[in-house]
Amino acid sequence: MGQNWGYRPKSLLKQLILAVVSLIIFVACSYFPQSQMTDESGNKLERSQVLNIWWEQGLNHDEDEAIRTIINNWQQATGNKVNLSFFSNSELTAKAERAIEAGNNPDIIMNPKAERILYPRLAWQGKLADVSEVIQPIKNIYDPDILQAISYYNQQENKRSYYGVPIYQSTVLVYYWRSLLDSVALTPQDIPQEWDKFWQFWQQAGDKLEKRSSKKLFALGLTLSGNESTDDTHNLFEQILEAYDLNLLDAAGNLKFTPAIRQKLIDCLAWYVRLYRQGDIPPDAVEWSNLDNNRALLNQLVLMTPNNTLSIPATIRQDLNTYSARLGVVELPNKPSGKPMRYLIFVRQAVILNNSPHQAIAKEFLSYFIQPQVSAKYLQAAGSRFQPVQTPLWKDPYWRDTQDPYLATASKILTSNNTRLSYVVDNPAYSQVLAENIWGKALIKVTVGQISPDRAADEAIARIKEIFAEWKE
Repeated sequence: MGQNWGYRPKSLLKQLILAVVSLIIFVACSYFPQSQMTDESGNKLERSQVLNIWWEQGLNHDEDEAIRTIINNWQQATGNKVNLSFFSNSELTAKAERAIEAGNNPDIIMNPKAERILYPRLAWQGKLADVSEVIQPIKNIYDPDILQAISYYNQQENKRSYYGVPIYQSTVLVYYWRSLLDSVALTPQDIPQEWDKFWQFWQQAGDKLEKRSSKKLFALGLTLSGNESTDDTHNLFEQILEAYDLNLLDAAGNLKFTPAIRQKLIDCLAWYVRLYRQGDIPPDAVEWSNLDNNRALLNQLVLMTPNNTLSIPATIRQDLNTYSARLGVVELPNKPSGKPMRYLIFVRQAVILNNSPHQAIAKEFLSYFIQPQVSAKYLQAAGSRFQPVQTPLWKDPYWRDTQDPYLATASKILTSNNTRLSYVVDNPAYSQVLAENIWGKALIKVTVGQISPDRAADEAIARIKEIFAEWKE
């Protein structure tokens, strides 16, 4: 019997159409999880009825559960509905930018990285909602620096106002292996506080450890990556600039590059180069992501590493022996000038997008979230990787009179009044400097590219001047 060749194409076309339709229906139904888009009775909710929140995914289960608990409590108390989505830090920044550009953004974004590289630009462009009505009722419980950190300039409306809601803060700490120091007869009390001697201590300890083991160990876990998604590079580099008393902006937020400032920048770059070429920093540190210095320390590939949260001890919290006896934490040394170190602080914020269809409900949620009793429960339930932004919370013995060395060290620094904010609070143009990772690219040039610190400094200065000029246009 012959084949019916005239019928087959129509059949295939029909099957293809059905497959495409089925795929479209599947994607449409699965884009928003059904469990998040129904009420208590199982009735489906339209997307327009649901507050859409994008939140940074935590480093552990506790962090994600902490925000879920807050949201569930609020939903039960108010009857409002929330669609919560988690994204990694770097992923969230890029995804938020694309969504805003497409006009399909969420209502609330909580992205720790964005407060330095994205929020200032969005506020400048008029794309963030003014949240003064959220902040004003409890304004008196925030330190002036916290309020300054959430105050951005809106060029569209020619005003400065509150466009961020502070959730938590953090600062730079140094983590190291006490157990490795013990093995070469060194103790935490032996760590010097003079700038040069501090770094030499780790170099010398690393040399002793290498002689005792066949395993390669680097003294310093300093991130040098020029990748624009690796903000650990510029977070630490800004702290080194502070150590060298390098101030890029004047009191009015204007850029200043005097010969003296240029020389200090060259000195900072030369300091990095010296450590790298001496073999104290892993060669692949020029390619590290934000988590790679954590991994290098936890795998004992480096003796110490600076980090701007308590994420490293949080990772090994369940291993009580490692947490309490083997790992250690220490403050940064005094500046090369001999003055006490002034620490950069990072104020992590949630924002509401200006074209959010649920601005009123979004503000209600954030007003609930920043009630001191709610914030306190969230920070503790999240594993204490971050610290409070509200002054009354510091009175809690959990933060101040703790026997936990990591919490105690972070609390001491953040309540010392010897801290400062990033330059982005003085001029939003600096957010573009960080977004492009100008400092990381300069470090790559002097390490991998092996150009002189003088030339790398001049090229960085030239690009920064271009950026500030562009923002004035």
